[in-house]
Amino acid sequence: MTGWLAIAGLGPGAEALVTPEVTAALAEATDIVGYIPYVARVAAREGLTLHASDNRVELDRARHALEMAANRRRVVVVSSGDPGVFAMAAAVFEAVEAGPADWRDLDIRVLPGITAMLAAAARAGAPLGHDFCAINLSDNLKPWELIEKRLRLAAAADFAMAFYNPRSKARPEGFDRALDVLRDACGDDRPVIFARAVSTPEETLRVVPLTEATPEMADMRTVVIVGSSLTRVIPRDGAPIVYTPRSAPE
Repeated sequence: MTGWLAIAGLGPGAEALVTPEVTAALAEATDIVGYIPYVARVAAREGLTLHASDNRVELDRARHALEMAANRRRVVVVSSGDPGVFAMAAAVFEAVEAGPADWRDLDIRVLPGITAMLAAAARAGAPLGHDFCAINLSDNLKPWELIEKRLRLAAAADFAMAFYNPRSKARPEGFDRALDVLRDACGDDRPVIFARAVSTPEETLRVVPLTEATPEMADMRTVVIVGSSLTRVIPRDGAPIVYTPRSAPE
């Protein structure tokens, strides 16, 4: 048996949003590797071993997966959303670059998934309809000073912005600081979308002006999207439609 390693995105939560390509890889796998809640989304079956591990051990997880693939196992490393967006694909390739030379010759595939910001944007309308950027607000792997610099530059460039990992129990003050930076840097009252647990039974969607956004509106299951200066809100019964026009004035 020839081993391989697939790095797969399970999408934002709903089974309907898992791609057929990922479903096929899961069906062929001998081993599933990932963070505990993501591995829990894969059904147990005969011949499949589940390797669940805690958060913040991404490189250990990646090395374990590569070792098994080198030993002719068919391994799927699972992430939520898309594995290349603030997830396990980069960790696996960091391990490949630093690891044994023969790991570079393994059959390694990245299987894309629907990342949280795209699912959130679709629920709201089309807030990412023009130029946008994505920023991870966690300062676990980069200093806060770099986060603030990127926030200010993105605001100056008038991007719509999607934020991952906005507010955790361990660092609740970070998102408060980010909102302060945005209010100072944006200079207008653009819409902010708080999309929590999109595509799951716990889904909530809230749209507020930047001046009314508060840290408590977000947690680690929330994607926050801040519109550009051109982003529009169409009022209607129920949730409004938020979109960013396809063109920008000269």
